[in-house]
Amino acid sequence: MSRALIKFVRVSPTKARLVAREVKGMNAELALASLEFMPNKAARIISKAIASAVANGSYEPQEVEILSCRVDKAAVMKRWRARARGTASRILKPTSHILVEVGTLKEKEAKAVASKVKAKIETNSKAEVAPKEAKVVATKAKGDDLTKIVGIGKVYQSKLNSEGIFTYADVANMTDDQIEMMEVKYSFKGDFRDSVADAKNFVDGKDA
Repeated sequence: MSRALIKFVRVSPTKARLVAREVKGMNAELALASLEFMPNKAARIISKAIASAVANGSYEPQEVEILSCRVDKAAVMKRWRARARGTASRILKPTSHILVEVGTLKEKEAKAVASKVKAKIETNSKAEVAPKEAKVVATKAKGDDLTKIVGIGKVYQSKLNSEGIFTYADVANMTDDQIEMMEVKYSFKGDFRDSVADAKNFVDGKDA
């Protein structure tokens, strides 16, 4: 497989893409013959890009197909035209980057296989992440309603959950370092030790 890139071509990307869609997937020899009779400015430029890509790979035009013909937007030149009453109107002159890839049938099949393998890897990675997320949701579902504890609202419940604290027992068993961390890190209003003591009452009530 070989490629050719022409940068900053003085042609609109929208107009060039109309021609690029026509030749994509065609035999290089047939594409060059077709472009020769197209009146579009972009046709002549894309024809040169295809010929360059074929030459870069030391192929013969009849041996290869156009695997990809991509047109990307490049810089836009700005010009001004004088108008009535001392005003001016802006003129935009767009440019394009044209990339052409050519290759044999075997290379085309190899590229398709590589794309499938890449898609499969991405699917598997997403599937591995999903169980972890489901586990976190399940853990939260099993947790207690911490808003019943004195001094803890919905905001502080979410902050406790982010620290891995989901049940009354988790709050009741917090160490002095954890309590100090909650007061400093999350600017807890009041004395968090009162909330810990209230959580212990909930735990004792459950045990009873």
